[in-house]
This record gives sequence, structure tokens and C-alpha cells, in this order.
Amino acid sequence: MKSGTRNNTDLAVLKPFNYSPTGSVHDLQFSRWLAEFSPRSLIFFVFLFSLWPGFALAQSNYSMAQALEALWRWLPFVVGQGFVLNLVVSFLTMLIGTIAGVLLGLGQISPLRPLARSCWFVTQLFRNSPWLVLLFIVMLAFPFEIEIGGRVFQIPDWLKAVFGLALPIMANISEIVRGAILSVPTGQWEAADSLAYSRHQTLWLVILPQCFKRMIPPWMNWYAILTMATPLISLLGVEEIITLSRQAMEAEDNHPELLVPFFGFALVIFFAYCYPIARYTLRLEKRFAIRQ
Repeated sequence: MKSGTRNNTDLAVLKPFNYSPTGSVHDLQFSRWLAEFSPRSLIFFVFLFSLWPGFALAQSNYSMAQALEALWRWLPFVVGQGFVLNLVVSFLTMLIGTIAGVLLGLGQISPLRPLARSCWFVTQLFRNSPWLVLLFIVMLAFPFEIEIGGRVFQIPDWLKAVFGLALPIMANISEIVRGAILSVPTGQWEAADSLAYSRHQTLWLVILPQCFKRMIPPWMNWYAILTMATPLISLLGVEEIITLSRQAMEAEDNHPELLVPFFGFALVIFFAYCYPIARYTLRLEKRFAIRQ
């Protein structure tokens, strides 16, 4: 495949391990894909899920009404303690990843070559690393408790999951920052030089204010991706919505008819949360689009 067309493919491939001098801040494929679903599609899928207990009724005495009643009974537990933790993890991960990513992105454009190359390497490393592998490494590498000033502090699993997910988010935010800065026309830098601005003043007073609007849509896109990825932490024993759903089904004697109602509800609640974000992301992209 020619290098000139490599970045135009829609296939799910690894991001290229190279340094693109032009940058890219408008990678909103996930939001576009999610926004293509209409509310009618969601209703259709819910209808299909609702038929599952009816088909299973021929093999079991557990009815559809009983499955939905069990879901309703466990709803405060699954949502109040499970999904809320998913949101807490996504908020904290995005906060930590954004702060670290901004610093890493600024480091990539540093005139100090050793610093720029180091930041570039860290960015590419975590951009192309599997999220689940990073989660396992952080979960096993971080201590379960630390001692500070003679006091022992426990480190909960969900907090270690936050640090694990923050690594790829940090790397992708770093690339957003780098791409946004390099997308500013060089005339802006030259105008700042003509006013005798230092590099620090140019960045903070001229360049970054222009980059802020450009970075919002891809930042929101990555938040939606992150929120969808938080169920990964259930594989590490963190008690989020998927883990608590499994516990609820075990408490209901693990009837097979419970699988679709409980996991279907998890699908619906994630979709209902991320769909408006995706739609709003595309609206902001059109609003902040650069007029040529």
C-alpha cells in the first residue's frame, strides 16, 4: 500500500509508529460511528433482547416476567454501585490522562531534541499498547498498600485501574495536543516573533488559545471511547456494572434467561450515556471547523 493512502483506510489497524509532522486532531471515527445509530435502532435492539426469555421459556420454567422482575429488583444495586463506579473511573482517568497528555504533547514539540524524542517514544509506546495488557501490568506492579509517615494506606483496585487506563488516554491526548499545535499556520509563529514574544509567550498567548477549540471534539471522542472501555476493569475484579451484574445473576441461581436482560441493560445504559456525547462531539466539530 502506498504511503500516501495509508491513513485513509477505515480498517482497524494499529496506528503508524512514525512521526507525522502535520499532526491530526480530527480523528472522530468512534463518535461518527456511534452517532449513526438512531433511537429507532436502539428500540429495535431492545425489542430483540426482550424476545430472548420468551424463546428460553420452552427449556425452563423461568419466565420473561421473572427475568425482568429480577432485573428491576437489582437495578439500584447494579446502577447505584456499578455504573456509578464506571463513571467515576472514566472521570478520574480522563482528568489524569488529560493533564499528563498535555504535558507530554508539549514535550513532543520541545526544541530540546532529547526531551522531544523521549516524549514521542512514550506517546507511541502507549498509543499502540493493548489496554488490557496495561491494566494487568499496573494492577500487578502497583502495591496493594503504601506506608506514609507510619500510616498504611490501602490502594483499591479501582484506583489502580484508573492509572492503567490513564496511560493510553495520556498518549492519545498527547497526540491531539501535538497535532493541534502543529496545525496552527506558521504565520502565527512568525507574527509572534515579530512582536519579540518568547517561545513561552507565543505558546500560551498565541498558539494554545487557537488550539483549544480544535482539541475539544477529539477530546470528547476519546472520553466516549474510554467510557465504553471501562467494563474491561471487570476482568481485574473491580466491582463495576458488569461484575455486579454477574453477582446479581448468581444470587438469582444463574438462570440463563437472566443473561440478556442484565447484559442488555448494561449495553443500553452505556449507549444512552455515550450517544449524546457522540452527537454533541460532531456538532462541535462543525461549529469549530476551520474556515479555509
